[in-house]
Order: sequence, then structure tokens, then C-alpha cells
Amino acid sequence: MTKDTDSREIVLDVLTEILERSAYSHLILRQALNKYQYLDKAERSFITRTVEGTVEYLIQIDYVIDFFSSTKVKKMKPVIRNILRMSVYQILYMDRVPDSAVCNEAVKLAARRKFVGLKGFVNGVLRNISRNKESLVWPDDSVRYSVPAWLVSMWTQDHGKETANAIMASFLENSKTTIRLNSSKAGKEEILSSLRKQNVQVTESGISDEILILEKYDYLESLEAFQKGYIQVQDLSSALVGEAADPKEGDFCIDVCGAPGGKSIHLADKLNGTGMVEVRDLTEYKIGLIQENINRCGFDNIRAKVWDALVPDPDSAEKADIVLADLPCSGLGIMGRKPDIKYRIKPENLDELASLQREILSVVQTYVKPGGKLVFSTCTIDKKENEENMTWFLENFPFQAVDLEGKFKNRFQIDTMKQGYMQLLPGIHPCDGFFIGVLQKKVE
Repeated sequence: MTKDTDSREIVLDVLTEILERSAYSHLILRQALNKYQYLDKAERSFITRTVEGTVEYLIQIDYVIDFFSSTKVKKMKPVIRNILRMSVYQILYMDRVPDSAVCNEAVKLAARRKFVGLKGFVNGVLRNISRNKESLVWPDDSVRYSVPAWLVSMWTQDHGKETANAIMASFLENSKTTIRLNSSKAGKEEILSSLRKQNVQVTESGISDEILILEKYDYLESLEAFQKGYIQVQDLSSALVGEAADPKEGDFCIDVCGAPGGKSIHLADKLNGTGMVEVRDLTEYKIGLIQENINRCGFDNIRAKVWDALVPDPDSAEKADIVLADLPCSGLGIMGRKPDIKYRIKPENLDELASLQREILSVVQTYVKPGGKLVFSTCTIDKKENEENMTWFLENFPFQAVDLEGKFKNRFQIDTMKQGYMQLLPGIHPCDGFFIGVLQKKVE
């Protein structure tokens, strides 16, 4: 068995977990990469790209297979359909892999998985696609961008066709690793020097001095800067939450839905060794993830505790200078990083999530002291979960919107910033899709 074949076996197993058993793509892929750490970087890169690409382009890939196959995707044996899917992705989008090799390896894989009788079918479908790939025409934007039709319709209605297409196109671009500097732990030059000593390619974000883009590294955990807690994996959009919160030294902050802890650690960093950040989440597992990050970064002014955000905490009433509510949401703004989101979320889920958010906000707003701030954020681009809930909150609780103009050194100019919120859109802004709203509790 060749190393190449080993890689394809792993890809098939991971895709089966994601597409047939509804495993979360980022989790199951991470598990596989950890299990096969002994593979060289090129093989692990092949596994990552093939899995992520197949999931990203799934709607388009299934359209192509259905167009060229007499047996439709839904009627195929799961093993065969996923061999075809991963192979079609390679044929359409991986130029370094010759089509003939893709076809041959797919046939071998089918045989090893006890489908010798379907070798001819697999070979015929894939070679037909290979011969005709240059003449493919997409029937609509749903297939072109591999996005469910209802999302295409919603975003076109909300933002117009041009912006909707820019959003969807951005999800198909390669996601890069963005990190935020823990500036109270080490200076920027010291961190840059550490990264470059390990031959990491570092690029400035151009938006925030604290955000860098990393490329050409092997394992993040192998980087000295990561091990010492100098850096935290965090997208620019997520890091802007800490900027919007703008804590002052000595503040007491509560992060009510904090796992895995990036935003809480940012607040602790900005407090510069003063104050306290109490980060909460629903389960021991999630608190464990937070605690790992706290331990690695070594901050003393942050603590984690299990607490359900829906359960009122009388001891916290009007105690917090800042309450950060990064709420459960549909995640539509981060589909570029977690492509299976677009296949999981249904229209009815948006209403359910918006309702859940209102329940949480109703509880946690009581923790804000008069004159304190509630920072409401999500990683989605759905108006029900974002703008409509911001409006609802201001109509029902004694808070006022905080003007955000100038908060980000004028690097973002968004019309609604004066009204206390900003909706970041992938493809329009250089970051994930994210909503940030800042509200101040009125002093009676």
C-alpha cells in the first residue's frame, strides 16, 4: 500500500464520518490528523485539503456526479458515493494530482473496500467527468457556490445579489490561520522573532496591530510562541469584540458563553494583570477547553466555572462592568472554516436560535452594573439573530447603544456604528462574518 493510498483511505474514513454520520468536520479532521501525526506534512496537507474541499463543494460535486452518472448520488452505496465525491473534488480543483491517478486510486480504493464489482462503474463515471470538466456549466448560484438555495435567496434579499455572491465566493477561499498577540505577555517584536526562528511565514493583517496571519508552519502546538501563551488563535472579527468591549484596568468582566476562551483571554490581556474575567460555559468539557487555554497563557486574572447562561445567578446581579454575551448562533459567518454548517442549519433553526438568544440576554443583562456595558456578539450573518435581536433588546431593557465610531482607529467604516453595532460580512470585510453590538446600562 503506497503512502498516497494511505492518505486516500484516511480521507474516505473522515468523509464517511462527516457526510454519513453527521460528525463535525473540524473535530473529526483534527482527530484524524492527531492520530496520523507520523505522516509527513505533504500527506497531512493532502488529507486536509481533500476533506475540507469535498465538504465545501459538496452541492456542486453531487450535481456533477448526478449529471454524468446513471445512478444518482442518493441511491449509491455510501462508500462508493464518497469515493466519487473525493475524487471529483481532486479532478476539478487539485491540479497537482493527475486525473488518471485520481481515477486509478479511486478504483483501487473501491476494490479494497470490497466493491470489486463496482470498479468499472467508478472508473467510467470519473473518466467521463475528467473528459468533460472544461464544459461544465452551473445551473444557478446554489450549485456555483455550493450553498443551499434557501441561503442564496436569504442573502440576496438581505444584501443584494452582488454582495451575496461576494459572501458566498469568500467561503470557498482558503482559510488562513489568524492569531492575536497577548501583548501583556510579550512584545510584538519578541513574538515575531520567535515565529520567524521557526520559519513561520508571518503577515500583518493591515487592520489590527495585534492580529497576524500565519502560514507555512506544521503544527501550531509546536510553535514556541503558542506554547508560551504569547499568541491565541483568533480571527480578526472575533478579536474586535475585545476592542469593542474596551475594558479598563480593574474591571470585573463576565463572559457568559465563553468556550474555548479566546475572547475572555483577550479581555484578561487588555486588563494588564488587573481586575478579573469570569468565563462561564455549560459543561465541564467546555470549561476544560477554556482552562487549557488559560493555563497555557498563564493569566492570573481569569477564572472559569460551569454555569448555564439560561439560569439566573443572583450573586452576580449588577456586579459586572462588562458582560460579554457571545451567543449560540447559526454560525453562518464562519462557513469558510466549518463548511458543514451550511448543510446542518435549516430555516427553522434561525427562529429557534434567535429565541434562545433572547432568553439568554434577558437573564445576563441583570449582571451589568449601572453604567456598565453588555457586548452582544455572534459569528453569523442572519438578521433575525443579529439586528432584530439588538432592536428587541433596546426596546425591552434599560440600555442604550454605544457609539462605535472611531473605536477601531477608523479602520472600519460601517454605517451602523453610530447606532452601536456592526455587521461584518465575509467577502466584503477582511474577516469572518460577525456581529458586534455594544449597549450601556442606563444610570437611573
